[in-house]
Amino acid sequence: MKATDEATAARIPWNKGKLTGQKPPLKLKEIWAIRIRLQLSASVRDLAMFNLAIDSKLRACDLTRLRVCDVCHGQHVASRATIMQQKTQRPVQFEITEQTQDSVEAWIKSAALAPTDFLFPSRLRESPHISTRQYSRVVHRWIASIGLDDTAYGTHTMRRTKASLIYRRTKNLRAVQLLLGHTKLDYLPRGTMSRDARD
Repeated sequence: MKATDEATAARIPWNKGKLTGQKPPLKLKEIWAIRIRLQLSASVRDLAMFNLAIDSKLRACDLTRLRVCDVCHGQHVASRATIMQQKTQRPVQFEITEQTQDSVEAWIKSAALAPTDFLFPSRLRESPHISTRQYSRVVHRWIASIGLDDTAYGTHTMRRTKASLIYRRTKNLRAVQLLLGHTKLDYLPRGTMSRDARD
């Protein structure tokens, strides 16, 4: 009984000392700051991943499982792609901007990836593609590289960034919810981005 009490007392909560809740999106100047750093450091994979994460607005679990054929038509990256979301089992379509197309094509060529290959293969033998945990570490590295407090940001930051920019321009919350592939399209109080912000 005493040993059980000691084990319970020694257990540390997973969120002790961590900021929890909604992760803020990146601002336009922060996007460009990260993009320029990645270009200057010739991080071909990270630049492709960063650009695609913003354009696709995908959850980390969906982004890390993308295959080359999901975003390519033949030898070229398509301007639009549709994938089935793991969480909702519903298809979501997203636009791939010219800048992202160029960076993803450069990554595919440099890594010599085949159409059936995962777009972001893992460097570890145990996993065929990068894990969400590896992706999270990469995101924190991007955030810290421009002097922001990386504990306030996470992978959901990447998902919310383009949506927040569109919302600021249009003030159309329903369009943003559709872009994010949310299944619940109920309206929210003004100023909120999404009820389902922790998905």
